[in-house]
Amino acid sequence: MQTGRRIGFVGTGIMGGHMARRLAEAGFTVTAWNRTAQKAEALKGQGVLIGASATDTARDADAVICMLSSGPVCDEVLLGQGGVIAAMKPGATLVVMSSIPVETAQAQAVAAAEYGVRYIDAPVSGGEKGAREGTLAIMAGGETEAVEAMRPLFAPLGRLTHVGPAGAGELTKLANQLIVASNICAVAEALTLAKRGGADPARVREALLGGFADSTVLKQHALRMVESDFTPGGPAKYQVKDTSTALSLARAHGLTLPVAENVDRLFQAMVENGDGDLDHSAVILELERMNSGGGTRPAE
Repeated sequence: MQTGRRIGFVGTGIMGGHMARRLAEAGFTVTAWNRTAQKAEALKGQGVLIGASATDTARDADAVICMLSSGPVCDEVLLGQGGVIAAMKPGATLVVMSSIPVETAQAQAVAAAEYGVRYIDAPVSGGEKGAREGTLAIMAGGETEAVEAMRPLFAPLGRLTHVGPAGAGELTKLANQLIVASNICAVAEALTLAKRGGADPARVREALLGGFADSTVLKQHALRMVESDFTPGGPAKYQVKDTSTALSLARAHGLTLPVAENVDRLFQAMVENGDGDLDHSAVILELERMNSGGGTRPAE
């Protein structure tokens, strides 16, 4: 794929909008569509064309990127006679960058093949900052030839790693989400303990940077916790979606993941208490509720 090829972009939310913009800036002809039209319209002044519908966006595209919120939403937009896959031209490539279940990605790959469309599942990690700056970690599943042909498309978005066949990208993303969610909860607990013990959480965070406790979460999410800035880069309701999906897959493979189970319960409680639209770093608010006698404790 060379710069200037036509890209359809479906889903221009917190991360998708930045990704569509970066592709346009890199010289691709990008047509975008979003279920909430205003989010796509905001890209007009950034070199992005606006599609009248998802199928209109996909019809003449050489590749279509899907960045929707969940597996069911992706299936609703992509599958069926009125869906994106059926509208795509044979030989085009569908790149699903949403976080969806492994089996959903595998089923979509089969559906795409029936229309002569190549399929790649390529979820990402890096949040809004990574999408804005083009530093996302991209985990791609699909046939080697299809993935390699899309390298120029992925380049403006971040760092690509081909991890295996269709579905392997989503499996890798689930592994990523278990690490991220557990790390966020551990950092939130550490800062909660530091504050209760009389230390300045901001100074504690600063002291830990560069040591074995250092991480992207400590750098970015702990700062959000210290500053109480929970503007969503990764909404907690999507964190729950991913941890619950990972645990369901683990059970299907006969695995018990005790840390992930407790992390999932903590995020579930956070969402049930009305904070699902806040950034996942706001899980520290749930810990504050638990330790002040309010809120709902994760079930044992």
